Amino acid sequence: MTDQRMPPPDDAGLPEPAASEAASAEAPEDDGMPPAASFGPTPAAPQVEPASPDIDIVPASSMLPGSHRGGFFRLPTAPVAVTVQSAPTEPAGDLTPASAQWLAADEPQIHKGLAGWALAFAIIGLVVSLFVGWGFPIGLVAVVSALFALRRPLESRAVAVWAIVIGAMSILYSAGWLLYAALRANLFG
Repeated sequence: MTDQRMPPPDDAGLPEPAASEAASAEAPEDDGMPPAASFGPTPAAPQVEPASPDIDIVPASSMLPGSHRGGFFRLPTAPVAVTVQSAPTEPAGDLTPASAQWLAADEPQIHKGLAGWALAFAIIGLVVSLFVGWGFPIGLVAVVSALFALRRPLESRAVAVWAIVIGAMSILYSAGWLLYAALRANLFG
């Protein structure tokens, strides 16, 4: 095997470094790195065009989160403009199980039963008012809940009307008992 070493570099074709470069090459640098060799004049810096008016110029320092960025476009309580866009229509028979799972849920139904509760309170109020006069609050609850039931679209109107009638009767019986007790106690003279 032969020894294949590289020949030493030939400095004959390179230009002589300037005096300031030679002085800096001989002086040790403070970062511990050897000086970069200069093999000729440095190329000119590329020309940079100014920014076009379409580009927003970024400020020199970045803004902190939460800092003011120049103002508001509308008041916080101003109405928001609503734009209506037509949804793309799909054929009705083209629904697959994968797309059917993304359909909107049905509206929550109004629960029925208020008229039934009103009738139950009216019957209990009537039974209580047959024995004592202080059962009139139960009749009042029956009449008020029956009036609410009449305002709801899914409630039975007949049951609500019966609750109003029976609740009014329980209030009258309670008033009769209270009047009888007041007369017995000579409260009215």
